[in-house]
Amino acid sequence: MSSKLEQLQALLAPVVEALGYQCWGIEFISQGRHSLLRVYIDNPDGILIDDCEKVSRQISGVLDVEDPVSGEYTLEVSSPGMDRPLFTLEQFAAHAGEQVKIRLRSPYEGRRNFQGLLRGVEEQDVVVQVDEHEYLLPIDSIDKANIIPRFD
Repeated sequence: MSSKLEQLQALLAPVVEALGYQCWGIEFISQGRHSLLRVYIDNPDGILIDDCEKVSRQISGVLDVEDPVSGEYTLEVSSPGMDRPLFTLEQFAAHAGEQVKIRLRSPYEGRRNFQGLLRGVEEQDVVVQVDEHEYLLPIDSIDKANIIPRFD
């Protein structure tokens, strides 16, 4: 996790949790002069638009005071949704058995994209089975990971 993300996580997670939600994860996408700050919130009862608005107002206030993001940015507060992004080893472990799509920051064994069955975690590695092959992908090398929703 980059130091900017760690700084934002440390600043915003307590705000989200104080409002009674789980801070599922944070994405910061720098796009030149305009960036995107996306905060995912969760709750056992689900997330409604009112929940996102409430958290957004609180986070905006904290960001205005602390000013951790230089330049212009858009703040987005969202539920993780069905194609839930995965950020932590605990989240990967909790979703073992699901189909996932993982993109790495740099190629591993000649590829950056892996799609298959999430087997779980081993120490600092995410274990994913693609066809007949099992890959141990270091959590620090994962750029983006999402659950592939099942519609039974």
